[in-house]
Amino acid sequence: MSAARTPPPRGLAPKPVFLSRVWRSMALALLLIAGTLAVGTFGYHVIDRFDWLDAFHQSAMLLAGMGPVKDIDTVAGKLFDSFYALFCALVLLGAAGVLFTPLIHRILHRFHLEDAGPGH
Repeated sequence: MSAARTPPPRGLAPKPVFLSRVWRSMALALLLIAGTLAVGTFGYHVIDRFDWLDAFHQSAMLLAGMGPVKDIDTVAGKLFDSFYALFCALVLLGAAGVLFTPLIHRILHRFHLEDAGPGH
């Protein structure tokens, strides 16, 4: 039996492939943020009876980490506001992770190529 050989590193992905991955990550991050804004806007409009612009404004400010804009008076509104704020924090971290994944992957791959040396 012959020993299994690991294939040599292929090098970094060509620039067009890398840019395609960056654009795909950006699109996914924007989709995640837009979906979260839509959920928040709809929730504030339905639960707290905010008009659409105020609902969007409240959602955007919470998602951006700026904090709430309008006071919430109802129990259901306060519960939604609390869980939406926690959800926004997770989405913001997740979107940042998705956005930076191709760049971090490329940097780590480049370090791996340098460690492997020319003969590997």
